Amino acid sequence: MENVKNILVALDLSSIDNHLIEYSSYLAEKLEVDNVYFVHNIKKYEISELFEEELNQVNLDQLIGDELNEKIENRFKANANWEVLISEDSNTESLIDYIVNKYQIQLTLVGNKNAKEGTGVVTAKLLRLLKCSILSIPKTARLSLNNIWVGTDFSGHSRKSFQFVEQLRSKLDLTVNAVHVYQVPIQFSPYVPKADAMVKIEKHLQQKSTKYFNKFVISKPEKTELIYAKDKSISEKFLVEIEKKQPDLVVLSDKGGNNISSLLIGSLTEELFDESLTAPLLIVK
Repeated sequence: MENVKNILVALDLSSIDNHLIEYSSYLAEKLEVDNVYFVHNIKKYEISELFEEELNQVNLDQLIGDELNEKIENRFKANANWEVLISEDSNTESLIDYIVNKYQIQLTLVGNKNAKEGTGVVTAKLLRLLKCSILSIPKTARLSLNNIWVGTDFSGHSRKSFQFVEQLRSKLDLTVNAVHVYQVPIQFSPYVPKADAMVKIEKHLQQKSTKYFNKFVISKPEKTELIYAKDKSISEKFLVEIEKKQPDLVVLSDKGGNNISSLLIGSLTEELFDESLTAPLLIVK
């Protein structure tokens, strides 16, 4: 994965904007980013016709631009160039995709809000559309990158996640935990006792992880966890563990391998992207 030099931050004038600006400043400083583009899309068609006359008398683009510029000047402290881009587009995802391509963006930051607050710009469509990596940030995100979880299925695809973490390693003192959640395939029962199947699968995964890290990963993670999902789905168990352990960042690849014992990274990524996680979630493209 190429180094992150250009970041896009999607703002929607909600309360999470301040935290996104501060987080982008922290990240830009740590990654030694060159340019940060703050993007807001004015959806005039969503504004009630009741206020149409009043709005015709004001320059909405300038008012919002001035407000965002002031917010950013107060909260963005990194030594990077930054610019506010205001647009009026009926489709926010398409607009972000256009800017990503035009400005050669490597990483897009979006706010992750719970269902009561609205979805903001975090959508599965955006995840599929963008060619760059996406970082979804909740209000609860700490300005810290000491404890990083990397979800892996030990496939070539998930190598991208470790390559990104390698960038962070060169600039930060951090601990990396490789996490693999597995289930006992249902087709094995009742022919193979579950306890026997678990022992074999875990042994197989341990061997697989050793080979994988020796072959693909420059710096081995400090810890590798193999977690049995039991009666939960892979994504449910992964979510439970995130809430329990509270990592500073969770990293997943957008695609994964596909074998019987695998953490299905592709489907897990989409499921978690729609969840209200308490930790930032980075999807590496």
